[in-house]
Amino acid sequence: QVQLVESGGGLVQPGGSLRLSCAASGSILRIRTMGWYCQTPGKERELVAVITSSGDRNYADSVKGRFTISRDNAKNTVYLQMNSLKPEDTAVYYCNADLYVFTVGYYKTYWGQGTQVTVSS
Repeated sequence: QVQLVESGGGLVQPGGSLRLSCAASGSILRIRTMGWYCQTPGKERELVAVITSSGDRNYADSVKGRFTISRDNAKNTVYLQMNSLKPEDTAVYYCNADLYVFTVGYYKTYWGQGTQVTVSS
């Protein structure tokens, strides 16, 4: 069974930092793109940052210069370092990965369960 398990969310004051982690587990042969998305009530899930298997990164304009996405291929884990957090960053953050799973036989997109990030004084 393939799982993406996130950790690192919580409550932080404006200007503070958080580091989110997402570990993929299961019968995974290869991982292509990994990413982070966020969602607030009444809105669609939107891209925060993605990183390809070769390390190319893409960020939403709202987080450029503040957030950094990285991955550890040996651990099948993607990270999101969030600095200079603002109240408008408050959302549920979901990790996402394109996984080639042994039992599936092709690349398929998987999602984590989500972790709440709240930026408030």
